Amino acid sequence: MNLLSVCLITLNEEENLPRALNSVQGIADEVVIVDCGSTDRTAEIAKERGGKVVMRPWTNFAEQKNAAAAAASYEWILSLDADEELSPELRDALLGWKREEPKFWVYEFSRRTWYLGAWVKHTGWYPDFQRRLFRRDAAQFSGIIHEALRFEGKPGRLGGDLLHYTVGSFEEHERKVESYTTLAAQQMFMDGKRSWRAAMWLATPWSWFNNYVLRLGFLDGRQGWLISRMAARGTWLKFKKLGKLVEAQQQRGEVEAP
Repeated sequence: MNLLSVCLITLNEEENLPRALNSVQGIADEVVIVDCGSTDRTAEIAKERGGKVVMRPWTNFAEQKNAAAAAASYEWILSLDADEELSPELRDALLGWKREEPKFWVYEFSRRTWYLGAWVKHTGWYPDFQRRLFRRDAAQFSGIIHEALRFEGKPGRLGGDLLHYTVGSFEEHERKVESYTTLAAQQMFMDGKRSWRAAMWLATPWSWFNNYVLRLGFLDGRQGWLISRMAARGTWLKFKKLGKLVEAQQQRGEVEAP
């Protein structure tokens, strides 16, 4: 039997957390929650359900998730976000996996997203494979935004969907895009990227065309249109914000302006 630590990171997740924890009952041998200062009942809910709560000031998604894995008692980690839950099919797949000898160090499964009243089936949001089940000495999260597991070799794959309840309103989506694009611009700047004008004008319409046409976003109706529109806006914003970082550096005289 493979013993499994389910790890989550939280900030004011009292509405989402019970759903996530209910879905891992019978799967988790331990629940570890790294919280960065919730002011609601997140920590109380976690403790009521038998979870181990670790308080850690926020740094970034990858470091929070790595801290949760480090605090776990078992070698196998299932990393979930608080706004996710296991589908019945994924629960069954995980139960089967627990009884078998693992063939891979990392496993992935598809994620299906609930967005403004409907499940998104296209638009680049599905199947959206997520690598979340891993042996902690073989993989680690990295990246300040859209954190990903870094590991060697190929991942295994389990059936069933990870269900994702992403945003409650379009306004919340707008706020997330604003926040994520700031982090994305900072990451690009740290990685040494300095060209932004052409990308801002060319990558933006391509993003919309790719998601709405090539990835069949039109089949998702209103949801597909909004997702494609916001993906394009996100592309525009991250390069625009990168440009501001580059221009600020030039004004400080750290590099010569082109």
